[in-house]
Amino acid sequence: MKEPKLSEAPVRLDKWLWAARFYKTRALAVEAIGKNRVDVNGQAAKPSRDVRVGDELTLRETGLPARTIQVLGLSEIRGPATIAQQLYAETADSLAAREAAREARRQGVEPAQAIEHGRPTKRDRRQLADWNRWSASVDE
Repeated sequence: MKEPKLSEAPVRLDKWLWAARFYKTRALAVEAIGKNRVDVNGQAAKPSRDVRVGDELTLRETGLPARTIQVLGLSEIRGPATIAQQLYAETADSLAAREAAREARRQGVEPAQAIEHGRPTKRDRRQLADWNRWSASVDE
């Protein structure tokens, strides 16, 4: 496997997100950028936007807190995860927000446990049908 070379020349945003392993394909990175889920230095970005060392990226996913990362290195080649993790550093505020969200999800109530009476079983439906069949009506 080819070792990704770290460069100083600016790299396209979609290529960098793919190389840093935030998205599995460049097409997914372009889609996320197109949906305004990625900001560079607080501004909406396009896939062709150049990323430089020191830029601050904000990545948003549905249902999760936003990730704010600082660009530490540039690469156009997707390499091993250990190398990809050296390309960025997540800010302390972002880490704290993600940890708080993880704890809130862990402490949350399981929705299935909150339901006392769900959909009736086959046995329950038969008992209801028997009850309706033999119950006396006021009109009769």
